[in-house]
Amino acid sequence: MNTKLMEYFNKRPRIATLSTADKNGKIDNAVFGSPQMTDVKTVVLLLRKNRTLVNIQENPYAVLTIMEPGETHEDWKGVRVYLKMIDFQTSGELLETRRRNAIRSIGEAKAKLIQAAVTLEIYEVRPIDDFGQGWEAAI
Repeated sequence: MNTKLMEYFNKRPRIATLSTADKNGKIDNAVFGSPQMTDVKTVVLLLRKNRTLVNIQENPYAVLTIMEPGETHEDWKGVRVYLKMIDFQTSGELLETRRRNAIRSIGEAKAKLIQAAVTLEIYEVRPIDDFGQGWEAAI
């Protein structure tokens, strides 16, 4: 991966959905604003008590889709970022720092609902429409 992906990933505003599956393969998809790339291969995600939290504990794999609408379908930009959980914290400095930072964007009441900070490693990136052009052309 490279810094071009990191700049695109952390750009706001954007639409991002996270797909996870439980231990039986049952899929969930949710809109997320909190994922942030912290270096060229690492993503940190904040989770409340919800289906995504349960799924990521049972199955460490996820896909984050980032999209930017365009005037026409061909003008849409975006990537699919394939992830694997490498760390899960329900206490500690990472979680507390992320909670404090989240207060600015979501408010104190919602930040208090954050139950976990999850660290994921990027293992593949693909464009949202993959015709062999590579993800770099999609952003």
